[in-house]
Amino acid sequence: MQMTEAELDGSTVMALDGRLDSVTAPAVEARLVALLARGPVVADLAAVRYVSSAGLRVLLKGAKEAKVTGVRFSVCGLQAAVKEVFEVSGFDRVIPAFGNAAEAAAAKG
Repeated sequence: MQMTEAELDGSTVMALDGRLDSVTAPAVEARLVALLARGPVVADLAAVRYVSSAGLRVLLKGAKEAKVTGVRFSVCGLQAAVKEVFEVSGFDRVIPAFGNAAEAAAAKG
């Protein structure tokens, strides 16, 4: 799993590349929680081809952490397979999803 970060409209865009599964989840979770402690985060999943239940747990942890700290957390760039997992699991009702990082960073709700 590759993780890169960039600032965009007051949010940190955390771009992930690879599989978000039980092997990569701990590192992603640790970085995501650290970033959320600093402010709003957009998880750019455009290059994520697979998300397991462990990966979903990381994203849910991000949503819960954001709620506790009062910052925004969203995802963007969901590929078809990942989007389907999001919808089937109901995560699309818990975590705001956008087409791209610019849309997600611009959303202030």
